[in-house]
Amino acid sequence: MSRLILGLAIFFAVHSVRIVAPAWRDRMVERIGPGPWKIGYSIASLAGFLLIVSGYAAARAEPVLLWAPPVWTRHLALLLMLPVFPLLLAAYVPSRLKAAAKHPMLVAIKFWALAHLLSNGMLADVVLFGSFLAWAVVDRISVKRRPAPPASAAKPSIVNDVLVVVAGLALYALFLMVLHARLFGVAPL
Repeated sequence: MSRLILGLAIFFAVHSVRIVAPAWRDRMVERIGPGPWKIGYSIASLAGFLLIVSGYAAARAEPVLLWAPPVWTRHLALLLMLPVFPLLLAAYVPSRLKAAAKHPMLVAIKFWALAHLLSNGMLADVVLFGSFLAWAVVDRISVKRRPAPPASAAKPSIVNDVLVVVAGLALYALFLMVLHARLFGVAPL
């Protein structure tokens, strides 16, 4: 469990610099340049992510049951996961979904974390998904308080709207039917 917690601490520390120390972040980017900043950010994020993955796998090998979720929570989780992949794609594609969600990546993380919190009752699940849910809520509040970034020159189009939804749902189906079991050893259906 300590490896999972260390990974989460590193990952969230890196991803929270803009929340807790925006002026310091801006000074560092100016001092070392955006390229080196992004490289360091990526390396630290990847290190945290790898510790999360290995720590979560180790914690699942020695499970600590906090509660046994009722079967209906799995059905609710499947429903809550429906918008996640379209929202993830919307974070990178100019679309009306992106405009409506404002911060689709954070919304996707909230849905993903909540769905997994509801359908899993192990300590490692609560630590992992609960921390992601809490961080996404805090980050969303922080984003609301920051100045809006410059608007993208790319305009949303109906083609992008359809692409985001169709490709997102296709990814969800692929994850549901194949990838979740292969990657995490748990078949959601």
